[in-house]
Amino acid sequence: MDSKTVRLNKFLAERLGISRRQADDAIAADKVTVNGETATLGARININSIDKIDEVCYNGDKVGGAVSYIYLAVNKPVGYLCSKRSQGDFPTIYELLPKEYQKLKTVGRLDRDSSGLILLTNDGDFAFQATHPQFRKTKVYEVELDRALEPLHQQEISDFGIEIGDGVSKLGLTRMDDSRKKWQVTMSEGRNRQIRRTFAALGYEVVKLHRIQFGKYQLAGLKPGKFEVVDKIN
Repeated sequence: MDSKTVRLNKFLAERLGISRRQADDAIAADKVTVNGETATLGARININSIDKIDEVCYNGDKVGGAVSYIYLAVNKPVGYLCSKRSQGDFPTIYELLPKEYQKLKTVGRLDRDSSGLILLTNDGDFAFQATHPQFRKTKVYEVELDRALEPLHQQEISDFGIEIGDGVSKLGLTRMDDSRKKWQVTMSEGRNRQIRRTFAALGYEVVKLHRIQFGKYQLAGLKPGKFEVVDKIN
């Protein structure tokens, strides 16, 4: 059998569920060794050799084994946290999942008061491409405000954008009914609580925020608190 080499960062990303950039950061921080020696950026390793398979360690722990990627879609209910650690009496979305999915990582987040589609995976590259601004993944939300959105404010948000402290936020708005309280919001960024902060800057409170689409994934008929295994969609 011929020897086969792969880039070390790719190997780490696949087995640790991180992005290749995060793998490079770990290598640069001297957290990775190959056959007992500190690894270097750009290194390649043998993973299938007649003579020897390279031993890779991360923080002293051996990394290896075949990887099977998993992708989950969860309909997160209001009140649940997108973290592995609970805060006070608030449950986490991991309490909705069986044991075999407990090590998956969320792709982005929804805050505690928001609901809807959240993706989880052990594929670090997929998570990176789904969340990094350069890839501009479209996200769609159903949003309800505490009062009717004034037409001038609608134009400001859609056409010019609103300064929210970490830059200008520009959102696509589609009215859902005649009350002017319910809107479908489309965005391709993912700054912390961006939608809530955008409306708050103009004096509105978001009383409901429900995500129905992330990239090419849609919530469809998935019920609150339920999950399903989905295929990878780039």
